[in-house]
Amino acid sequence: MSKEKTLTAMSLFAGAGGCSLGFKRAGYDILYALELDSATIQTYQANFTQTICLQTDIRNFDFRQQWAPGELDMLIGGPPCQGFSTAGTRFWDDPRNALLKSYVEALKILRPKWFIMENVEGLLTSKGGQYVYEAAKAFIELGYRIRIDKIYAHEYGIPQRRKRVFIIGNCLGYNFTLPEPIMPAYGAIFKHSNLTLQEAIAGLPNATQDKQARLKYDSELANRYEAQLRNEKGWVSDHYYVKINGLQLKRIQALKPNQSMKDLPKELQHASFQRRARRRVMDGTPSDKRGGSPWGLRRLCFDEPCLTITGGAIREFIHPSQDRPLTLRECARIQTFPDGFEFYGSLSQKIQQIANAIPPLFAQRLAAHIKSNYDFESPIRLNQGILIGMTLTKALAMSPALQQTKALLETLPQSQNHSQFNLFE
Repeated sequence: MSKEKTLTAMSLFAGAGGCSLGFKRAGYDILYALELDSATIQTYQANFTQTICLQTDIRNFDFRQQWAPGELDMLIGGPPCQGFSTAGTRFWDDPRNALLKSYVEALKILRPKWFIMENVEGLLTSKGGQYVYEAAKAFIELGYRIRIDKIYAHEYGIPQRRKRVFIIGNCLGYNFTLPEPIMPAYGAIFKHSNLTLQEAIAGLPNATQDKQARLKYDSELANRYEAQLRNEKGWVSDHYYVKINGLQLKRIQALKPNQSMKDLPKELQHASFQRRARRRVMDGTPSDKRGGSPWGLRRLCFDEPCLTITGGAIREFIHPSQDRPLTLRECARIQTFPDGFEFYGSLSQKIQQIANAIPPLFAQRLAAHIKSNYDFESPIRLNQGILIGMTLTKALAMSPALQQTKALLETLPQSQNHSQFNLFE
């Protein structure tokens, strides 16, 4: 590949732009981004001023007007879950699968040389594995050589225990690999690594206490509040938390690092916690015996990777040494967004944007790996679609649900090079 060539990319379901930021840093030109949510597209537009950012539904977008087939180098972004329906032979007619169908249609029209589709861990087993099977089958039928991999983000320098599923493919004929982990995780459900929460949030000024809980719901009020703080020395955007008092403050004060709601005296536990903690999974094992019991609140630990940042992080994740939840900026740091990256919308909209994002640092490492190791100038080959590899778990054994998914995926056309076809890492 010519060193002067700038690789082009388009982002579907662009979100706040975590994946776009990583690819931009790796030298890709993000030409177009599509996102439906109004607050989220405002965030994207503010941070990617050179990209054409459109607030639109992928189902209504005419991809034929943008590029000739095969002209685009990379398509990034994956359709969100809308129920993961199984309708038997009518899978593609089910309206809950419309976003996936539109994504496949975009691939069919654009024929990008590479694509990257990301989703939650549950994609692998939802509805007996049929959703991931149908998606993989469609990509293969379009001529793409694909991998399906569960990624443990903290193995790639992300300071949180985050597991996501990536389906990556190319139509250039490459039996490709993923970048090697830089710090393999191990033990206690693979949480231990050299990354720490303390490193991730080091250097931030003291968080500001916001006394108006309405910021949670009112985006205009949140923006005004931010504007008032901008003149303060050492100010960093979104580094505040909603005031806590009463019983909730007592709960937080009673928590030690790595303790959660279940470790509190019963009089401090939320009334709903006992009901949720007694629920059982399908094999009859109480969820608290499997690590699945709801935490409600959990005080984090400085010397470990953070828990997965979710939409509830600014309510449920308590700072290791201060009696308050994490701030938006701390969550963004843990997701590897730079401090200068601005988020728009209400407090709840902003944390959802942060939580849903692909960590920019992981996206950058993946983008750089593909760019450095594979030639984008090879001719497109539309008759060589196969499953070249999959990593479904780091564990030495599979759950019955994952075994069912594995059996389905093994019926797809596969690589004859079994060294590339790994079920386990």
